[in-house]
Amino acid sequence: MQQVQKQSRDVTQGQYVPVGSADYSAVLTFLYEEAALLDQLRLSEWGERLATDLVYTAPLRHTRLGVDHAKSFVRSVMHFHDDYRSIMGRILRLSGQSAWAEDPPSRTRRLITNVLIRETANSNEFDVTSYQLLTRSRFSDHNVDLISCERRDLIRREADGSFKLARREALLDQSVIGTPNLAVFL
Repeated sequence: MQQVQKQSRDVTQGQYVPVGSADYSAVLTFLYEEAALLDQLRLSEWGERLATDLVYTAPLRHTRLGVDHAKSFVRSVMHFHDDYRSIMGRILRLSGQSAWAEDPPSRTRRLITNVLIRETANSNEFDVTSYQLLTRSRFSDHNVDLISCERRDLIRREADGSFKLARREALLDQSVIGTPNLAVFL
């Protein structure tokens, strides 16, 4: 429970990284490249961008009255709670021939917007909040799944200047996901 609570950090701390600055542009490029890799099913390349201490979660959302809106997310119940090892296992399975839920693979498009970046106490880490709209279609069906969420990331700059995703919490807007499975990465 302590690790889960740590995951839900207050995103109002730290100075904003100015839009248009070199750091902002570099982090934004990292997010855009990540979306492209996932949409193009280049999962192994995406996996190379993950930190080995990765924590990747999506807590369950409950509909609450306005006065209880802050309690909308139940972090003791998750759609998924992965670490680096489990993500790499998912990548291996999805890249093989045993990914029944994703064979044929979903056609996805990830739209990343409203990116806000804050400095942290560690000069090589950034708190990044972004919105994502994921469209997903399967087979020849005319229906398109829409999954929207706020993502709270910790992105770390490595010694070589590259970035790694160290934390992601995907706060889904839907309390009931209208897709038959959630076998894609957010």
